[in-house]
Amino acid sequence: MTEVLTPTATDDLCETKRAVLDAIIAANRNRQGALMVILNETQKQVGYVSKSMQTYVAKKMRVPVSAVHGVVTFYSFFTSEARGKHTLKFCMGTACYVGGIPQLMEKAKQLTGSEIGKTTPDGQLTMEVCRCVGACSQAPVVTVDEEVVGHIKPNKFPQLIKKLLEG
Repeated sequence: MTEVLTPTATDDLCETKRAVLDAIIAANRNRQGALMVILNETQKQVGYVSKSMQTYVAKKMRVPVSAVHGVVTFYSFFTSEARGKHTLKFCMGTACYVGGIPQLMEKAKQLTGSEIGKTTPDGQLTMEVCRCVGACSQAPVVTVDEEVVGHIKPNKFPQLIKKLLEG
């Protein structure tokens, strides 16, 4: 069941974020495709578009909350949760999958105590899966922030995780 967003949701909408949203909305409300531009700019400046931000944007733009939520959940580059300082993405292309990425994902979950698709409690690391990154000859591959790291060995992987968590 999908959670219903209510116009009164204010779980993380502090005064600072509200001011950022107001500025973004004011600068873009009359542009073609304004909703997408506003959400994209929010993602860029705040780092995510929470349910309370979605509700706030919907109210200010006078559109249904479901329209805003639909955009945020449809496009994979939007996230509704705060992201970590670093992002670790596991390539799920065939070569990486066969090369051991599922085992590395399990090891990452053990080492961080966090699930794939979530951010560690200390806010240091967000772990995600991604499609093929085009580095099949280096399988298995992860990306750390925007850097491709190939030929990941299970015995060296804990050092990579430790480095990111200490970041």
